[in-house]
Amino acid sequence: MLNLGEDLRNLGLITRTSSRSISIRSASIESALNLNGRGTRSYTKIRASIYVLLRATFAMPTSSHTYSMKEESLTPKNTICLWFDKDAQDAARFYAATFPDSRVTAVHKAPGDYPSGKEGDVLTVEFTVLGIPCLGLNGGPEFKHNEAFSFQIATDNQEETDRYWNAIVSNGGKESACGWCKDRWSISWQITPRVLTEALAVGGAEAKRAFEAMMPMRKIDVAKIEAARRGR
Repeated sequence: MLNLGEDLRNLGLITRTSSRSISIRSASIESALNLNGRGTRSYTKIRASIYVLLRATFAMPTSSHTYSMKEESLTPKNTICLWFDKDAQDAARFYAATFPDSRVTAVHKAPGDYPSGKEGDVLTVEFTVLGIPCLGLNGGPEFKHNEAFSFQIATDNQEETDRYWNAIVSNGGKESACGWCKDRWSISWQITPRVLTEALAVGGAEAKRAFEAMMPMRKIDVAKIEAARRGR
């Protein structure tokens, strides 16, 4: 028998905060339905429909109970802000095309002139990289990226490692050492197979062998790290 309330909870779309209160998880609904920025009208209609279904499912409101519906903010508590000269949108599109669970969610234009641009220029771009919320800011050429900040991407095998590494380097990026590389916008990436991080976490002789095998590498060679772990 269909239990709508339980199904929606299992999908992470709602949370029963108490016996008399249900919270609709707006961001989860958007993700589950893959609205992908199609506008607030579709979203509002969908949310209203879910509300109607919930009223029927939980029999609310009744004369003896008061139920409240609240919408969680769509704005994350913590967002990585990346400073670009003027190419935030190009960078965001590249990341969205390269990594899974990544997309451009919004583009905002400047409402007026500013030191490095004019009214109507793209000022900020909202995007996600492997589910992590980011904001690209077109702030001009004053500040440059360096290795003090990097994205560390965990990979499961050599094929995945090669795919991300080659995508970044072949698009105007640059190889570095020990699994590090830079993209064309000088943002650093660590393309790190899990077999390496697992070996280092073990400690002792196994970690030492894996570490020594890694040191001369640019892109990480999974087979060599596995062999080092085994002592070969």
